[in-house]
This record gives sequence, C-alpha cells and structure tokens, in this order.
Amino acid sequence: MSARLNSAQPYVIGLFRVVVGLLFAVHGAASLFGVLGGAAGTQGGTIPSGTWPGWYAAVIQLAAGALVFLGLGTRGAALIASGSMAYAYFDVHQQAALWPIQNGGEPSVLFCWAFFLLVFTGSGAFGLDRLFGKDAAADGESAAGRAPIAA
Repeated sequence: MSARLNSAQPYVIGLFRVVVGLLFAVHGAASLFGVLGGAAGTQGGTIPSGTWPGWYAAVIQLAAGALVFLGLGTRGAALIASGSMAYAYFDVHQQAALWPIQNGGEPSVLFCWAFFLLVFTGSGAFGLDRLFGKDAAADGESAAGRAPIAA
C-alpha cells in the first residue's frame, strides 16, 4: 500500500500546488481588482494602491499564487508567499488574540504552512519547473516517474 501511495506522490503534490496557488492568486485578484466580492471589508471594493501592508500583500498573493499555480519558480514563490502569510499572522491577526481560531488568522496560518511545504517538495507533477529547470530529466527518465525519497 505504501509503495502505491508513494508512486502517486508527485501527482498529489502537483494537484495540491495547483489548488493552493489558485486560491492564493484569487485572494490577490479580489483585493487588487475587486473581482469575486472584492477585498475583505471593502464591500466589493479594492485596496488603495500603495497602501501598506494590504496592497503589497495583494500583489504578492497574485504574483506568487500565479507562479505556484503554474509551477514556475515554485520554491522561490512559495517561500515569499509563506513569509508574507507569516507576517500577516504575526503583525495583523495576533494583535487581536493568541490563537488563530480567536483572531481570524486561520487562512494566514494554513497558507503559510502550505507554501512552506511547497518550498521543500517543489512543484510535483504538472509544473512548468519540470520543463525548464534542473528537475527536467537529463537521462530521459520523466521527473514525475522518479521514486520519491522516503522519510
């Protein structure tokens, strides 16, 4: 059973990356362009350009989310996204209360740790990183078909 699950690992990581990247990019698009209900607390509006930290966070969300979604520069984009969500939690949410359930910081914490995981796993299957990066198979073996390293 374990060997079978391990063989599916690159594909599951790839799907995880696509979903997390898309959700993150949508947050940024909502804040910057007012789509899908707009920025939180603006009743369908946008965040004013250049305001700290909201506008910069939205730019990071849109750009890093899109890169992670595509699997292009996944590790670097995920590191920046993870750091931005850690900042959001500690600077914005934790002022209200210690626990994420009390301060509304659960999405920030979940995004932070999801992106942190992607820093270490990479793009998985389906990522453009596999086509252009060092992960592309030099010997003809597909990157998605390689056996993952077991812990």
